[in-house]
Formats: sequence, C-alpha cells, structure tokens
Amino acid sequence: MMDINYELYKVFYHVASTLSFSEASKQLFISQSAVSQSIKTLEKKLDQTLFIRSTKKVRLTSEGEILLRHVEPAMNLIQRGESQLLDTGANRGQIRIGASDTICRYFLVPYLEKFHREFPRVHIKVTNATSIHCVELLESGVVDFIVVNTPNAHLGNVVTTKKIHSFRDVFVGGSSFSHLKEKPLSLKQLLDYPLLMLDKKSTTSEFLHSLFQQHQLDLVPEIELSSNDLLIDLARIGLGIAFLPDYSLPKDQKDLFVVPTKEVLPMRSLVIAQNSQMPSSKAMEAFLSYF
Repeated sequence: MMDINYELYKVFYHVASTLSFSEASKQLFISQSAVSQSIKTLEKKLDQTLFIRSTKKVRLTSEGEILLRHVEPAMNLIQRGESQLLDTGANRGQIRIGASDTICRYFLVPYLEKFHREFPRVHIKVTNATSIHCVELLESGVVDFIVVNTPNAHLGNVVTTKKIHSFRDVFVGGSSFSHLKEKPLSLKQLLDYPLLMLDKKSTTSEFLHSLFQQHQLDLVPEIELSSNDLLIDLARIGLGIAFLPDYSLPKDQKDLFVVPTKEVLPMRSLVIAQNSQMPSSKAMEAFLSYF
C-alpha cells in the first residue's frame, strides 16, 4: 500500500470539485503554486496523469475521475465525523438533505420552516436533484439523507427507508381540454392527446412508462421537462395534458382540472432514505422526528 499524505488527496479533491487551481487555493488557504506542486507530487506517486490542463480550463482525465469517485465519499465521511464531534446538541451542526425541486417546494418547506424556528443555529443545506440522482448523492456521502419518490429501483441494500407520505399521480388539463372534465379516459385513449411529463431521469417518468407498458401501450410524450412547475404552466396554456403527483397540484386551480381516468392509478410514496452504515447527528434526529 502506498504511503501518500492525506493532504495530497485533500488538495486533489478541491481541485477536482472546482476544476480550478485558483479556486482550490482559496478554499484551502494556500498558494496556487502549492496546489499545483501537490497535484504534481500526487501524480508522480500514483504514476498517473489526473488532470488535463489548458490556459482556459482544467478537466479530469479518466484516471482522475476514477480517483474522485473514491476520494469524494472519504472526504465527505471525514467532514461528517468532524461535524458530529463538534455537535454537542440538536441546536448545533448541520443537516444535508437531498430532494427534488417538487418535493422541496410542495412538501418539505413547512418542515424546514418549523425546524429553522426551533433550531436556528443549525445550518440547513438542501441539494436539489432528481430522485434517481439523490440516491447517488446519498451513496457518495454528499447528503445525510434524501426525500424521494418510490418505487425507486435505484435505492440500494445499504439504504433504510421510512415512509412519510402517500400520494397518487394525476393527469391535469387546462381550459383547452375542458371537454374532458366529465369524460373518463382509458390510458389508451390518453395517447390520443399530447402528454406532458418529467424527463427520463426521474422516478416519475419511470413509473409512468412502466404503467403504460403493463397495459401493452407505448408511451411517447409530447414534451419532457425537468420541472413540474413548467409542466403546470404548459398545461395552463393548452399545450397538452400534464402528469403530476397530486401534492404538487396548485390549490387555486380555477384554470386547471384533473382529467378522470378509467384505470385507478397505483398509490406511490414519499420516503426518507438514509445510509444504514452511517451514524445520525442530534440535529438530523431532531429533524427526522417530525415524521
């Protein structure tokens, strides 16, 4: 096993995270030349080129990307350990949450507000990502826990989950499709209309495609987006029928309505997922107690 100084990996992590030698030097409070020398030393010890340098930008080599995948979880684990040693109570430290924009806006905000009122000294960091990407953030240690939709085939064996909310997805139309208000449609009939949905990097997309496949139907959406809010806007102006979780449907929906379906859509759940191999801080336990 090579005896390589931890500081070299620390410098590598900051350069790889920022793709900037100057930014890494600011974060580490050392000179840019010291950063450059540390990277050269690490590359020499590993006998690998880790970065491709040019006058305008820095990027990782394939070897650098492999190393980052291993160094990043280790750095996050060390930072988490330091945070927990300094955390002497629920009103100190930080909680790092991963969740999608929709889950944050339409579900988590009241809980975050309540927690901030009760524990104002705790730093709250929320990373927005799809439910699929959130699992990657959890596995790499970037976040302490995630709030995601299920079913989610990407949740691994080391993850423990707690169900916190049940919901059903709905098809939503605007005034252009008002003739469908009292006319339940089958999934097959829905294919005759322009369907708006989240892109394929989401569990909601996976769920809907799977649902149509169970009925031997090929789903070809008119528009795929990364935001439920945009889907709502496009449904309002008549571009199509949007597929949304019911908790994201605006309460004041005078210009929107739920398109009834002949098939009863399955229930889904919101869950909190944690890495079962990682300890919980007091601040994190206080937040999770709300559920």
